[in-house]
Amino acid sequence: MPSEILVVDDDTEIRHLLRTALEREGYAVSEANDAATTKSRLDKGGIDLITLDLSLGADDGLTLARKIRARSDIPIIMVTGKGDAIDRVVGLELGADDYVSKPFNLREVVARVRAVLRRHEPVDRPHTKQAKHERFSFRDWILDITSRDLSDGKGEICELTTGEFNLLELFVRRPQRVLTRDEIMDLLKGHDWSPVDRSIDALIVRLRRKIEPDASRPTHIKTVRGVGYVFATDVHRR
Repeated sequence: MPSEILVVDDDTEIRHLLRTALEREGYAVSEANDAATTKSRLDKGGIDLITLDLSLGADDGLTLARKIRARSDIPIIMVTGKGDAIDRVVGLELGADDYVSKPFNLREVVARVRAVLRRHEPVDRPHTKQAKHERFSFRDWILDITSRDLSDGKGEICELTTGEFNLLELFVRRPQRVLTRDEIMDLLKGHDWSPVDRSIDALIVRLRRKIEPDASRPTHIKTVRGVGYVFATDVHRR
């Protein structure tokens, strides 16, 4: 089944442009022009990604993004006006995965949709019964590189997307080392990162929510202001 994209915008012409471009690439597309219609469509299920305009007439796109993220991990790509830099930052902190600015290039939108969906694919766990497992431990977590599992002290699996797993593996292999955003993008080669967006920051926010005792006060993945990030926890190879 093709991935289904929900295009949320109060501009009929923009919805049509996005729908045409996405359907040409093989995606299924639904549309919504306000918060109520968006909620109604999400209640039916089956949506794999949302493009969300922050300017929805009477509705506030940031408030809608917050409500969506409170109920679901569906990836969100924000569509913003040219001068909405502050809103973009706030939106990413709320849990959006990427953004595009109006006026946008349709090829860029399609590329970002494809990249975000790829990063949100479930981790592909190989059959590794006979393999010697490579594991790293930090605090109460064990990251099994071979089986691509993250488990807590009770042995319960924490579900990670492909992007989250690859980012965590990158960090545990380089503890106590400050990494710039550009270095992280380079090390995560094979993923469609753009040096002009903040998708790395959005991915880190999502990973923090899963592994930090308090995501608002991270102790594992710390921000080094003006530079990048550091995995500040002791890591042991098992």
